[in-house]
Amino acid sequence: MKEEFLHYVWQYKLFSSELVTTGNEKIKILKNGSLNKNSGPDFLNAQLEIDNQIWVGNVEIHLKSSDWYVHQHETDVNYDAVILHVVYEDDTQVFMKNNTPLPTLELKDKIDKGLLNDYQNLFSTQLRWIPCEGQIAEVDKFLLSNWLERLYFERLENKSIVIKQLLEQSNNDFEVVLFQLLAKNFGLKVNADAFLSLAQSLDFSIIKKERFKEKSLTSLLFGQAGFLEDNLESEFHYQLKKEYAYLKHKYNLQSLANSQFQFFRMRPNNFPTIRIAQLVSLYHQYQNLFSKLMEIKKAEDFYLLFAVEVNEFWKSHYTFEKESKKSPKKLTKPFIDLLIINTIIPLKFVYEQSRGEVDETQILKLIKQLKPEKNSTISKFADFKIKANNAFETQALLELKSNYCTPKHCLQCGIGNSLLRKNDTMNKLLKRD
Repeated sequence: MKEEFLHYVWQYKLFSSELVTTGNEKIKILKNGSLNKNSGPDFLNAQLEIDNQIWVGNVEIHLKSSDWYVHQHETDVNYDAVILHVVYEDDTQVFMKNNTPLPTLELKDKIDKGLLNDYQNLFSTQLRWIPCEGQIAEVDKFLLSNWLERLYFERLENKSIVIKQLLEQSNNDFEVVLFQLLAKNFGLKVNADAFLSLAQSLDFSIIKKERFKEKSLTSLLFGQAGFLEDNLESEFHYQLKKEYAYLKHKYNLQSLANSQFQFFRMRPNNFPTIRIAQLVSLYHQYQNLFSKLMEIKKAEDFYLLFAVEVNEFWKSHYTFEKESKKSPKKLTKPFIDLLIINTIIPLKFVYEQSRGEVDETQILKLIKQLKPEKNSTISKFADFKIKANNAFETQALLELKSNYCTPKHCLQCGIGNSLLRKNDTMNKLLKRD
């Protein structure tokens, strides 16, 4: 059993009998307090009637009363205002600083056995991919839909943390952060950090100055990435190297080591050289890219905007050294979808937050236009009859798995809650309250 379950029982008053302290004093809950997610007592500002006397203060919850001393609460002033100690098992008497016993409520015989069994089944020690894998398909579709929507916006909030950190570092310049995020996501998972380092290795004002000349912008990004350090038998490489030497001196630049960029076991279209070439084409073609992306509302318009062509050299090369069969090497729709999911919508969310006008309806409308992502997590949910129909649902399911299922936060999960509430006795207890 986890303390989290006892929090759940206290929060929803799921007791099977009248409450009395271990000293046989009657307890009446007037306000059970608010759950404290920070350090300190578990429930704050509770209001209780104990033996006909009104008490206002905090409630601390433990599996055993002896945990009070294990956690050294007796020396912590944050616990001086605790008015009730709620425990599953009372194994020792706890005293307040004035040496009077701390009122204690033991729950061992006050929790419905059916509810406890359902909880224990949910947290069975059997090896399961998710705790409720045998029951999740039974969850009401309306409830599931609402919970997925909440999960999706939780995911956006989590993604916004990194964006806000980048904004703070860039003096709240959204154009700079867009460039950094696009670069990071052009690198995909394998080269994300290297591409972000590339984007952060030079001031964005230099990009704005050199973007009008394709050769200059190409030299700038490939040079900063360290791909122009060698002497190769390629006229294109030689010209870029010569141009970068000028730009490096002009802007006092320091290039990265190209060893940061990984080619091993990657498909040629995902080679960092190709992704840099595509990023160059995008920024060479568009001025005010940030404002354009913030205005677009349809997936099809994003596909059109990102339909840029690489330089002629890259149509017949994957690296500087070896020529290959000619191909357009345009950004694919699945890749653009990833950019929309991981860069554009999160940045749009933060941008609208900064203006105090988040349009959740429009955000949902856009993400639901995108096809569902394909990965092992989504496939596994499908095995349990939870099939994702679009990117909104895949993103929500990824959030569900990582932040609720894996850490077993079932009691904070809409799905876990609904499964426990199927217990008949629990429903009676909830209605009684």
